[in-house]
Amino acid sequence: MALLLCLALKGGEKVTVEMGILISLIGVLLAILTFTLNRDKAVKSDATESAVIRTKLDNISQGVESIRIDIRANEQRVSDLSERVIKVEESAKQAHKRLDTMEIKGEVKHEKLY
Repeated sequence: MALLLCLALKGGEKVTVEMGILISLIGVLLAILTFTLNRDKAVKSDATESAVIRTKLDNISQGVESIRIDIRANEQRVSDLSERVIKVEESAKQAHKRLDTMEIKGEVKHEKLY
């Protein structure tokens, strides 16, 4: 037994619609509406997740840049120390030459310091 629904149109015409078809159409409309709402939630969730990831990447990028600056400063310090070591080695070499010259002339006496 099919249930029929009588709908009145503006022109006074009556249209008979089977209840099964009407329920099916309502179900399809609800499914489309639910899909649309869930899709919007998924898009919002993805956008939020993407923003968090971007923020973390920005923080990591800033940390890497800070490390690069520190490395450059350390490289400069090492370079400065290398120059100083070279100067100290040259000075020590000249001092040893002067001591050797003084020993040859006999100006240096070997004494025990302890």
